[in-house]
Amino acid sequence: MRFAPTPDQLELAGAVRELLTDACPPEVVRAAWSPEGDKGRTALWRQLADLGLLGAMVPEDDGGLGLTEVDLVPLFVEIGRAAVPLPVAETVAVLAPVLAGVGSADLAGLVAGDLVGTAELAGSGILPWAGCSDRALVRSGAELRLADLTGVDLEEVATVDGSRAAARTPSVAGTSLTADPAETERAWLRGALAAAAQLVGLAHRQLDLAVAHTRERKQFGVPVGSQQAVKHLLANVLLDLRFCVPVVQRAAVSLAAGAPEARAHIAAAKAMTSDMAGRAARSTIQAHGAIGYTVEYDLHLYVKRSWALAASWGSVAHHRAVVADSLGLPPAVDPSALPWEAAR
Repeated sequence: MRFAPTPDQLELAGAVRELLTDACPPEVVRAAWSPEGDKGRTALWRQLADLGLLGAMVPEDDGGLGLTEVDLVPLFVEIGRAAVPLPVAETVAVLAPVLAGVGSADLAGLVAGDLVGTAELAGSGILPWAGCSDRALVRSGAELRLADLTGVDLEEVATVDGSRAAARTPSVAGTSLTADPAETERAWLRGALAAAAQLVGLAHRQLDLAVAHTRERKQFGVPVGSQQAVKHLLANVLLDLRFCVPVVQRAAVSLAAGAPEARAHIAAAKAMTSDMAGRAARSTIQAHGAIGYTVEYDLHLYVKRSWALAASWGSVAHHRAVVADSLGLPPAVDPSALPWEAAR
């Protein structure tokens, strides 16, 4: 079975990267840490809608592109690489497919870019992107509900990544969309897959910044990057990435095919990429020396986004437990912490 992206998938991902190179430079991500960045967010959201990305997983009959989870992986790698300060993954991979499944009237506005949507299914009490979203998909038990955030007084929450505009999950009743555990689990799995793909892109961006810095930075008259220890440090980051990519792609194939192993494959992908993200952050910060710890340098924008995503859509311990459970091994923690993830 071939897991590598097809030429068409790479072409679409290339179009997304080209757009984000111009429309989402580090300055836009940095500005999103403050209210002054809202104008930049709005313009970027419109551009993503014009590209058709917001309706990527919506059927063509409903105005979308009709893509599958496999097609999404290269796209979300690019979304991660640019650290897009908007809930693209939550909208494209989680909210839009659920709305399409129930025929919601909000779907057209979401696909057109008139509405911004976010999602939080783990029940953490913290809603990412709430400060820049109009709709939110939240979980109540095994039921998914759509909350209207328009005009709601939100309690802001400071998180490691200030661009995510997080807030306490509002106590809004919302509209019931589905109580089918299978649909809820599939939405969760798509969110975890999107997070894993973004972590790959974020690590690539951090590695690119570290390589560029060590080529330019000189010590004792030679580039820092010419030192064997630095080469090995960054080569290990690349090696980590090379191991993670096929695992993420395999997880996408399993989910798109509805394979019974999809749950375990996505858990493996999310656990691996979350671990990799931590190691990549440490190594690239170290390669930058003291400047790697400063907020004035762009590296922190991508490091902090990777830390936030590594902790989202299930912890490493949870996903490892899911994998262990699928192999018939005794997991270290309960793998059924989420109501629809009862042991098989």
